[in-house]
Amino acid sequence: MADRISHCLPARTLVLGGARSGKSRYAEGLITAGAPPWIYLATAQPLDEEMTARIAAHRARRQSGWTIVEAPLELASAVAANAGAGRLLVDCLTLWLSNVILAGFDVERACRKLTSALNDAAGPIVVVSNEVGLGVVPDNAIARAFRDAQGRLNQEVAALADRVVLMAAGLPLTLKTVT
Repeated sequence: MADRISHCLPARTLVLGGARSGKSRYAEGLITAGAPPWIYLATAQPLDEEMTARIAAHRARRQSGWTIVEAPLELASAVAANAGAGRLLVDCLTLWLSNVILAGFDVERACRKLTSALNDAAGPIVVVSNEVGLGVVPDNAIARAFRDAQGRLNQEVAALADRVVLMAAGLPLTLKTVT
């Protein structure tokens, strides 16, 4: 599923899209188009049955050979510790940001630490995130705060990325390529 230029994966790629758009599958294909080691920084937490099932489905879909690093909160540290050790996949910023907000962390500080770690890290790194700004305005303050923080984080990561891909209906649309 990876595109024709995946063999020369840039240092930092951001893959954006809506729910069920094919983001993770596409990002995994970018990583596995090259030689291992492949390192998966997983941000999801199995806090309920639905999320447990989603995590299981992701695991079942992936081919063998991945090293999984659980990073639901300390993602910046995980990026710094694993960058340069292989092709790195961060999946996903949206769940990570939700975890950070629910844990009561300083969101701006956590986002700064993460973008700094991504900027400083040797690649290749593929980061997956949801595009949350295309839907209905949420009806409550915490959901609006999340949407705004996610939009800012996506912009910051897109600015430092060498390539940005928007997924829609399983199809990649390249928004940015720096050569």
